[in-house]
Amino acid sequence: MSLPTGAAPPSPLGYHRVLGPNASIKVSPICLGTMNFGTAWEELMGKCDKATAFAVLDYFYENGGNFIDTASNYQFEETEKWIGEWMQQRGNRDEMVVATKFSSGYQFHKPGYSIQSNYGGNNKKSMTLSLAASLEKLQTHYVDIFYVHYWEGTASIPELMRGLDDLVRCGKVLYLGASDMPAWVVVKCNEYSRQHGLSQFVVYEGRWNAVERDMEREILPMCKAEGMALTIWGSLGGGKFKSAAQRGESGGRHGAMDVGIRSEEIYRKVSAALETIATRRDTVITAVAMQYIRQKVRILSHYVVYCSLCSRHHIYFPSVAAAR
Repeated sequence: MSLPTGAAPPSPLGYHRVLGPNASIKVSPICLGTMNFGTAWEELMGKCDKATAFAVLDYFYENGGNFIDTASNYQFEETEKWIGEWMQQRGNRDEMVVATKFSSGYQFHKPGYSIQSNYGGNNKKSMTLSLAASLEKLQTHYVDIFYVHYWEGTASIPELMRGLDDLVRCGKVLYLGASDMPAWVVVKCNEYSRQHGLSQFVVYEGRWNAVERDMEREILPMCKAEGMALTIWGSLGGGKFKSAAQRGESGGRHGAMDVGIRSEEIYRKVSAALETIATRRDTVITAVAMQYIRQKVRILSHYVVYCSLCSRHHIYFPSVAAAR
């Protein structure tokens, strides 16, 4: 007699994958970005009230999605509060894989004067304060992934990695991630951690799409060499990939990912090429934009997970460094 098996997943979102060779936590192939969940940045991001955010989260969860990305400063802290409230109401915290970030000042919106010096940056006080605030807002005692939001250059690599390792050792963080950091910094951080028995970065988050291709030069080879998973933001160009008809319409995200005149023209040209393919394939321009990324990684002989129209998708690199 065989052991009972679970029900089939409701959609491809439910076919979870190992995050990466150095992080065996299982995640949905789509990571749901939540930067627009809130009303504080409505002028930049467009309207997304709590009812809409909860509806998106419910749909994502009901179809098998479990991977959520947020940050301490999103929507002046509103985003994390809403996610925490949603998980508390649904009683599903332990089913979810929650990634958040520190580095950005997250207290600037509060009225009145207060000293803000250590509410941002990569120093130990900043990461400690930011994580404590995130845990309270998310209504949890741990986060699955804790990203350095960006490299600001003032904290030393030993201070950064020892501080992050302390958070892992005390059980408040499970895995460490690097977001938009230079490849050479990530490599030095991981090498320092290997030499001193500390937790390493196991996932990298960066912008990559048919126009913004900087990651192909150094970040992708670094992820392969370091055995790091990769999550992508901006794969749809921050809303810049539009058909000719869509460009004639108003609404949608406006201002959050503004680009210069030259870049705007490049996005128009690339959008036209994507639209040509979409028309020929009887699909939408955003599907072609994401398939571009999937195919690029396949050409590079990396493993690509399923992608759809959510704002981030997860890619995992088999590693030559996994056995280190």
